[in-house]
Amino acid sequence: MKSNPEILIFDNAEELARAAAVKFLEHSQSFIARQGRFSVALSGGNTPRRVYELLATDELKNQIQWSDVHIFFGDERPVPHNPPASNFGMAMATLISRVPIPATNFHPIRGEGDPHANARLYEKELKTFFPNVTWPRFDLVLLGMGEDGHTASLFPGTGALNEHSAWVFANWVENLGEFRITLTAPAINAAANVLFLVTGEKKAVVLAEIFGERLEPGRFPAQLIQPHEGSLLWMVDAAAAQIGDVEK
Repeated sequence: MKSNPEILIFDNAEELARAAAVKFLEHSQSFIARQGRFSVALSGGNTPRRVYELLATDELKNQIQWSDVHIFFGDERPVPHNPPASNFGMAMATLISRVPIPATNFHPIRGEGDPHANARLYEKELKTFFPNVTWPRFDLVLLGMGEDGHTASLFPGTGALNEHSAWVFANWVENLGEFRITLTAPAINAAANVLFLVTGEKKAVVLAEIFGERLEPGRFPAQLIQPHEGSLLWMVDAAAAQIGDVEK
């Protein structure tokens, strides 16, 4: 990769999920103490799902001041807000409905209808929350990574990879035959903290490519994520880290 992000490797996916949930807790407490609120963009996927389930347990949820937490989303599928297909639906089922967070504090992306209009609406909502700035400053962005190296809905060879002005983009994904609404790479890179969660041996080959010497974001869009004035942490399980120089 271009920079040298921090990498933490865990024995298994459950250990990783627990550590990620604690990171969420610690960031929420820190930002709320400093600025009175905590803004986080959530991801879909199986590994984040377990993180959300853990955050909803009594052990952790009672340590978070949910009235000051604002939940956004990194991307969304063109579906109704029903789990598990919808990222918002999944987060609602596993986390949001289980913690005392006000309805005004979670901000879903609309999946149904015109994807371009939905992208514009979400960007407008973000600009209301983050006024008078060039890019949104999320306190934390949670990301997963697909077996093809995509993250959020930044897929290989798609138009969103070349977007440098929009915060939110309606991205046509030819392999899926559908639009995905996604935060753009510059919007993610403006965050204070970005946290990748990667598990499973099926991710090992592409993860080794991502951490290799060659920078090929058109093939491996996760390489685009390089926060400008923030931290980048990869949390990886041993199965995903078994190839190449990931452990360095």
